[in-house]
Amino acid sequence: LIIEPIQGNGGIITPPPGYFQLIREILNKYKVLLITDEVQTGFGRTGKMFAVEHWGVVPDIMCMAKALANGTPLGAFITNDAVAAAYTRPGASTTGGNPVSTTAALATIEVIENYRLVEKAKKLGDYFKNALNDLQQKYRIIGDVRGMGLMLGVELVKEDKIPAFDETDNILEQLKDLGILAGKTGISRNVLTFQPPLVITQNDIDHLCMVLGIILSKVSDG
Repeated sequence: LIIEPIQGNGGIITPPPGYFQLIREILNKYKVLLITDEVQTGFGRTGKMFAVEHWGVVPDIMCMAKALANGTPLGAFITNDAVAAAYTRPGASTTGGNPVSTTAALATIEVIENYRLVEKAKKLGDYFKNALNDLQQKYRIIGDVRGMGLMLGVELVKEDKIPAFDETDNILEQLKDLGILAGKTGISRNVLTFQPPLVITQNDIDHLCMVLGIILSKVSDG
């Protein structure tokens, strides 16, 4: 089973407590490997070094890239001794190891550890999510706030819960014009995504939420 601990492009879909423990139990019963895709969620993004840690589960294989080398092209996977022993033939990868990218990866991991960015993502992520929840109480267009750490999604819906995809595009453009870059994901492309640099500050979050609140008030009135 290949799965993202939190589905990024799927709309920041976040499993409930106990989900991965149950998955692990079923897979163990039928001797199926658990492969987690930590390309978006890895290296502190969710307030843990790897997102699957939130559920206390150890996968058989873990895939990673992007944040591993802070944008320098590099992909990797780690696994247990049993799986590694079966990997006996030569392999190749488009973004496999090379001296430049692996040096960047080592430097990135050093910065994450030295500046305690995992802990910072947890603390500021909780603060950010609480602020977004406050906005949800004020504006009915926000149907849900979800995610962990600094990987958060705001689902926008109309009064009948139909995805507000046009409004999402409008809000994104207004944010951009005011100097804030956000993303959008989800099947209906109606989920605002916030995955800022792990060095973001509380002042940055306050400013973002203030601007977002002003935009939401205009969208709601209009």
